[in-house]
Formats: sequence, C-alpha cells, structure tokens
Amino acid sequence: MHTERKQAHLDIVLQENVQAKGVTTGFERYFFDHVALPELHLDQIDLGLTLWGRTLKAPFLISSMTGGTESARAINLHLAEAAQALGVAMGVGSQRAALAAGQLSDTYQVRRVAPDILLFANFGAVQLNEGYGLREAERAVGMIEADALILHLNPLQEAVQPGGDCDWRGLYGRIEQLVRQLPVPVIVKEVGNGIGVGVARRLVECGVSAVDVAGAGGTSWSEVEAHRQSDPLRKRVAHAFAGWGLPTALAVETVCQALPGFPVFASGGIQDGVEAGKALALGAVLVGSAAPLLGPATVTAAAVYEKFRAYQEELRVVCFCTGSQDLASLRRATLRRVANWEVLRGSE
Repeated sequence: MHTERKQAHLDIVLQENVQAKGVTTGFERYFFDHVALPELHLDQIDLGLTLWGRTLKAPFLISSMTGGTESARAINLHLAEAAQALGVAMGVGSQRAALAAGQLSDTYQVRRVAPDILLFANFGAVQLNEGYGLREAERAVGMIEADALILHLNPLQEAVQPGGDCDWRGLYGRIEQLVRQLPVPVIVKEVGNGIGVGVARRLVECGVSAVDVAGAGGTSWSEVEAHRQSDPLRKRVAHAFAGWGLPTALAVETVCQALPGFPVFASGGIQDGVEAGKALALGAVLVGSAAPLLGPATVTAAAVYEKFRAYQEELRVVCFCTGSQDLASLRRATLRRVANWEVLRGSE
C-alpha cells in the first residue's frame, strides 16, 4: 500500500498541476538594497558553512522527496550524486515503506555515491502515535547512514487523503522523548503549509535541533491528494485547501525573529537563488528545494546538478550585489519589505 501511494505521489507531482492556488511564498514582498559599488571580487565570495560536523559548499538542501519504489531508487541516487558534487545537504523521502518492508531499504541508500554530504533520514511524526519510537528512528538513521532524522508534519495531507492518519494527540511529548533518546539531531519539518511561531516554540522546548518551516506557495499536498481521490466530496474538500498555510517568507521571518540563533531551514516554493538569498537574510540557515528538482532527477544526476548549480550562482550574485563577502555578511544586508502582514485576531 505504501509503495503504491508513493508511486502515485511521484506520478502526480510530475504530471499534474499541484501548485498552491491563491497563496504565494511571499518573497515577492522583499527586496535587497542594491550596492552599486560592492568592493568585492565575485570569485572570492564564500557560501560555505558547517552544520553538525559536515562542511557544505553552499547553504542548500535537496529536500525530502521520495523512496520506497523502484523508480525512486534512481531518483535518489541522481539527487545524491548531484548533492555530493555541489557540496549541499539532502533529505530522503519518508522511510515508512522501508521500515515496514525491509526489502525497499535500498531505494533510500545513497551513501555509495554521496559519502560526504549532510544526509537526513525521515519519517512522519504522526507515526510516533502508531507504535514508532526509538527502535524505528535508529533503524531509519542506520539504514542510510544519516547524520540526523527529520520528523515531518503533514496534518492537512493526512486529513484529506484516503485512510490518512488523523490522531495527532500527544505528539509533543513523544517527540520530546525521542529527542532525549536518539543520539543524532532531530529536525521537524512541515511539508508545505508552514510552521508558525507557536509550534516552533513548543518544538524548541521539546529539544529539537532545527525546524524546517516548509511554508505555502510551492507544491500543495492537498492538491496532490485531490488527484488521488475517487470520492467527489473528498476531492472537493481536498481542493478547498489549495491556498492553505503560512507563506514561506512569513514563516521564516516570524520564527527567526521569535527564536534568534535557533537553526531554521527555509523551504516551500523557493524558485531561485535570489529567493534563497532573501530567506537567508531573514535568518534561515539552509534553503531547501524539492519539486523543481524532481523532473531533472528522473533523467540524470547531471540534470539535477545543472538545475541546482544555477541556484548557487544566483546566490553568489546576490551576495556580490549586496556587498556581502559571506553568509554572515548577507544576513546583515539591507532587506526591505513592501507591505506588512497584519494579525487580525488571535496570538502566536
């Protein structure tokens, strides 16, 4: 069942229009002050950083996408080979299928082509309510020789998909218990609807090492699930949430302001190195991309390399034209917002 669902997800993302509707990432609201005389040499700009013992050449993450199917094996190897060549991080898709059926584990295993990358294992946080715990977490990490574990949050997707896991009670406590027991960092990420300040604060209290806000404006997983629905009512319900979620830029800005110094990853609809630069200036440590790389990953590692290399070169030009020698300097560059988001009611 898990394998069939994963293959359906791959096919839908590749073949259908599942872009969020009625919501954008929000990065169009920001712009940098252009520095007309940067006093820099473009080739000397340093995009590197070190995170959890791994050195990255640039602050990019090939975000979690797939695994658990025959077609996913080649996709993950292409992604990993490109990540190794580019010196960036990578996360695999949910390993639930392999944890349930061990023969699928090789569809996630990429260390033979990417021995040096910062690599993240992954399964759904809600599985902690379905019997998962330290044993499954250790298996997921060991299966791919990962440096850290991602627990992904997808309540909207589960709510609108056939047979979704809809009991999300008590998860903060289970996450906290796992964080205390697991010897590698635990990252919590959304899948495209955003993590707000309130949830991020609770996760920090649980001891997680980073959050990936994974905001709205990119792939809508409610739209993906709408394409899987045969029941007209359930299809309509799924389509109704195509514009649901926190725009990525808003999530990054508010979480980074509320939790200064805490590692925040930015993903969700980021289309190029210019938007990546804005995310980094707002406080993100890593910038992730998924769907734009999936098509190239079905072809060759070289195709992924060329797509993501453009992000790096665009980010380098952002640094040059803001007078930023490195990422620390970029975070001090002047970034302006065109309009404010206003809270009409409630609190964070």
